[in-house]
Amino acid sequence: METLSAAELLAALGHESRLAIFRLLVEAGPAGINASAIGDRLGMAPATLSFHLAHLTRVGLIAGERESRFIHYSANFGAMDELIAFLTSNCCQGETCLPKATCCDTTEKRRAKIRKTT
Repeated sequence: METLSAAELLAALGHESRLAIFRLLVEAGPAGINASAIGDRLGMAPATLSFHLAHLTRVGLIAGERESRFIHYSANFGAMDELIAFLTSNCCQGETCLPKATCCDTTEKRRAKIRKTT
């Protein structure tokens, strides 16, 4: 991941409402949740929610899929995975310093950890 791409993703998540939306979608898992349910759960007006959903979609952190009259949103776990790997890559020059980050400093390590727990 390029630094500019990471900066765009972090800037999008740097707003309280967008971070709340993204965390809700992460909790929902790959199945995601429809826009009206997101608005209800977070208490956001439709126009405000639409603005934030569009921003998160534009940077690639979430994706929307139309289902008749509704749009169903889900987190882009691949983008999240890449961002986490970028942020923790070569942490502390390879020295163990952050126990929680050590297990996830590369995409391969996170995926291996997930496979071990399932």
